[in-house]
Amino acid sequence: MTAESVAKASRMKLNDFDFFLPADLIATRPAKPRSSARLLIAQGDSIHDASVTDLVAWLQPGDLLVLNDTRVIPARLNGFRYRKGDKEITKAKIEVTLLKLEPDGTWSALIKPLKRINAGETLVFSERLSATLTAKSRGQGFFSFNLQGDDFDVALGEAGAMPLPPYIAAKRPADLQDKEDYQTVWARNNGAVAAPTASLHFDDLLLTALKKRGVLFTYVTLHVGAGTFLPVKVDDVKSHKMHAEWGQVNQTAAAKIAQTKAQGGRVIPVGTTSLRLIETMARESGLAPWEGYTEIFIYPSFQFIVSDGLITNFHLPKSTLMMLVSALMGSDRIISIYQHAVEKKYRFFSYGDASLLLPSYKISKPT
Repeated sequence: MTAESVAKASRMKLNDFDFFLPADLIATRPAKPRSSARLLIAQGDSIHDASVTDLVAWLQPGDLLVLNDTRVIPARLNGFRYRKGDKEITKAKIEVTLLKLEPDGTWSALIKPLKRINAGETLVFSERLSATLTAKSRGQGFFSFNLQGDDFDVALGEAGAMPLPPYIAAKRPADLQDKEDYQTVWARNNGAVAAPTASLHFDDLLLTALKKRGVLFTYVTLHVGAGTFLPVKVDDVKSHKMHAEWGQVNQTAAAKIAQTKAQGGRVIPVGTTSLRLIETMARESGLAPWEGYTEIFIYPSFQFIVSDGLITNFHLPKSTLMMLVSALMGSDRIISIYQHAVEKKYRFFSYGDASLLLPSYKISKPT
């Protein structure tokens, strides 16, 4: 890193990660089929406009894609609180967004409106599913549900809705189609309350074509939390506190990553969640299995150890994810990439289009 880049990183401000985004470029539904979405390829100083299916040409035999296999739970619930008064029973409608299963078996959750329910009171979500509020703390509630295990999963699937990001939820409510659209085709480990959205572009046909090309795959798990949508509220970027998310890189995944690096191949995470997890692993355990909570914050001046590129969507202005892609590609470079995306009317955010970000010149244009 040059002295100039160090000095620039030391004075990073939130506005350094801002850009103009027309509201009509925010996608509220995904492309159909998934792999028909557009793909911006940024390699070195060049930009190419393509489609997600073109990954088959741009990725090389021996490339390893790291996929997050977390499964989004239908974490948004609408329930009623019943309270017995002097003359009648009153009820209040309350919205709950589940956040995380706590070690004591309760669920932390956001509650709207929080003031309408007190500890000890019960919310009824369906004939099968209810929960008692055990405590309130720091703007959140903690619920003990009447069901556990598979019974809970089934009842939640019936009563809950997908926790769409705020910028989509503000435009339309979640519906049954989102239970398919807002889930990756390889999702298997319940626990996320937001999707690893870059992975939403992959379907079975694309996966088959990539395997035929000689592209390799491995799976890690990072349960994406609602904190991924929290705005950065400080002007001095480096003073921002990241939310913690649980992740695991198992023996198989760690071995494939280590083997790929040893053979000179490229490790390309699909999504910022996979990138954050494997970069955490690299710092905590080397290229060995790792499990725990990560609060890694990636912004310009960050030194990447494992990731040779990234497949990702287009992110919110002034967000930590915008800082992450700036760290990978360079701040000035990423702004020019995003300006191109806006000019070419790429669709933004969770249901939007994708990008393949390659910060080096390790490959040439596809043949």
